[in-house]
Amino acid sequence: MNIFEALRVSHETQRELSAHLLASEPGTPERSRVFLELHRELLAHETAEERCFYVPLFEHDTTVDAARHAISEHHQMDEMVEDLEQQEPNAPGWMAGAKKLCEKIEHHLKEEENKFFQEAGKVLTEQQKLSLAKDYEAEFLTLRTQAD
Repeated sequence: MNIFEALRVSHETQRELSAHLLASEPGTPERSRVFLELHRELLAHETAEERCFYVPLFEHDTTVDAARHAISEHHQMDEMVEDLEQQEPNAPGWMAGAKKLCEKIEHHLKEEENKFFQEAGKVLTEQQKLSLAKDYEAEFLTLRTQAD
């Protein structure tokens, strides 16, 4: 598995959790559980991705701006999650905030997969793609385990 395939595993999980969250009913324990699971997935993914994928891309002029942009979007999503955490999941504006978060997640994932992965693929060697995948998977697993 290369780094792009490894990242897509979590991307699909994020999409599934986002859809599940948006379909959840207000005032149910399921909504809180799914939100917590999405938060944990995002946190582990973005931290591992930044350390194991973006940092090596800072070395290349053609990918440094895209890496910075992606990290900025991670911070925006973190702030959106923090805003939601400070509200009750059945509060009037909570679902509107959750919808904005899920839209931001989808925008970010599409941008990575359809643009940034192609740019990164041009500067990374095949060996780097495999090595970064192993590093990412190990880091993600460690972070995800700590979050549980």
